[in-house]
Amino acid sequence: EYYAAEKGAAEQELAILAQIDRSVLNPTDQLAYDVFRFDRSDTLRGYQPDLLPLTRVRPMNHFYGIHTFYPTFASGKGGAPFNTLQDYENNLKRHKDFVTYLDRTIGRWREGMAAGVVDTKLTVRNMIEQLTTQLKQKPENSPYFGPVKQFPDGISAADRTRLTQQYRAAITGEIYPALTRVRDFLRTEYLPAAREGVGLMYMKGGDQLYRYLVKSTTTLDMTPEQIHDLGLSEVARIRAEMEKVRQEVGFKGTLPQFFNYLRTDAKFKPKSREALTQGYYDIGKKVDAELPRYFSTLPKAKLEIRPYEPFREKFEAGGSYSQGTPDGSRPGIFYFNAYDLPSRTTPGMTTLYLHEGAPGHHFQISLAQENEALPPFMRFGGNTAYVEGWALYAETLGYDMGFYKDPYQRMGTLDDEMLRAMRLVVDTGIHSKGWTRNQAIKYMLDNSSMGRTDATAEVERYIAIPSQALAYKVGALTIQRLRNKAEAELGDKFDIRDFHAQVLMTGALPLSVLEQKIDRWVAERKAS
Repeated sequence: EYYAAEKGAAEQELAILAQIDRSVLNPTDQLAYDVFRFDRSDTLRGYQPDLLPLTRVRPMNHFYGIHTFYPTFASGKGGAPFNTLQDYENNLKRHKDFVTYLDRTIGRWREGMAAGVVDTKLTVRNMIEQLTTQLKQKPENSPYFGPVKQFPDGISAADRTRLTQQYRAAITGEIYPALTRVRDFLRTEYLPAAREGVGLMYMKGGDQLYRYLVKSTTTLDMTPEQIHDLGLSEVARIRAEMEKVRQEVGFKGTLPQFFNYLRTDAKFKPKSREALTQGYYDIGKKVDAELPRYFSTLPKAKLEIRPYEPFREKFEAGGSYSQGTPDGSRPGIFYFNAYDLPSRTTPGMTTLYLHEGAPGHHFQISLAQENEALPPFMRFGGNTAYVEGWALYAETLGYDMGFYKDPYQRMGTLDDEMLRAMRLVVDTGIHSKGWTRNQAIKYMLDNSSMGRTDATAEVERYIAIPSQALAYKVGALTIQRLRNKAEAELGDKFDIRDFHAQVLMTGALPLSVLEQKIDRWVAERKAS
């Protein structure tokens, strides 16, 4: 019923949209028209009978699922509010829905087993480990118990006692048994039926699904073959830049030996979790001082810097961003990973902050949702190619800001850019060319100074969420090309602050819609 209703809604909305004369709309509404048409058309394609049976029977995996989202959401430090007694009661109601959802995932997986559409053994084993890790926590130490450890003023002593008992009972009597049911089903029934081949090409209907995902993720008509070749050329270009750094610092060995030096030498290791945290605080202050030179509008929302919580850090990426609220009452959060510190290195810290924090995801997401002139689907929606493309483009602003004069920090940003280029090769390699997990990890270690822990987490992420990793480089190359084109055509009339405002202030646009917008802006500036 849910899927039928969503499909029907998309069809109806496109039919109503077609009745509107786009030419009579103002520029913002014309953009809204284009974004809405692209978004609804892409959504509708995903609900077609050739694709939907391939996705709905795989409801979660180790990288994306309610089992990792919900604990943080309900912890008192996530998205759910805990300001009133009603907030605490609502959370108990959500716990019951969470349990229902978990039990229904088992039903979906069984549908997939019957149809021959199953996930990979690798992904299933990782989910089993994630669930086991959660279940090992004592109820009082679990994220679900967090809200009753920090009651706000205004909740009476009697209510605190009652809620503490109810929260403990919900964890022990509802949540943990449901997580156990999912874990045991995965271990005893689903794992034996799961597939060995990690790429979508090994899944029934996988080739067709991957081509759809590539177009949906990049917002462009590119084939896996085109993207693979683009990745190979970008890897070669970035390797040449890395060779220049190797020579500049006077390292005598080969580039792979230089990678290993960066990967293993003690001077590139964070000394402690606290030192790593302070390092990011220091970077944040330096970036803040530079931002007004490049941006005419700064977000109202504050940006916090935090390490991942221990219960989830092992399976998380090197960093990520959690958005704040439009009214600024909850800040945006830049999370960094402090798991397995000996595998972490410091040269990539600046570029990671520019990507996940400011002016990357924090600027793009905050400026969009704070702009009340936009319709809600543009304030709060988005597409991966634009969102991640902007964040990768934001990394390159470190050159403009002077942060990469230090050759090791420059090597750090080249390494991160190399990661995004390698993703084009590896994601398409896994899902359309039959690459194995180990083959993909080796390719990443051979072409960068990544540690094995990070490379493994990255590859297992591409296995879990096919095509998502393609968006970064495709989006960034598009924004860089548009900037270069605007600079060449406008000459002295080009203003970097104006360009960034054009890119950022109307939300996340499909790349073709963004290009049309920048072309119009350039034409207007030339005529003025």
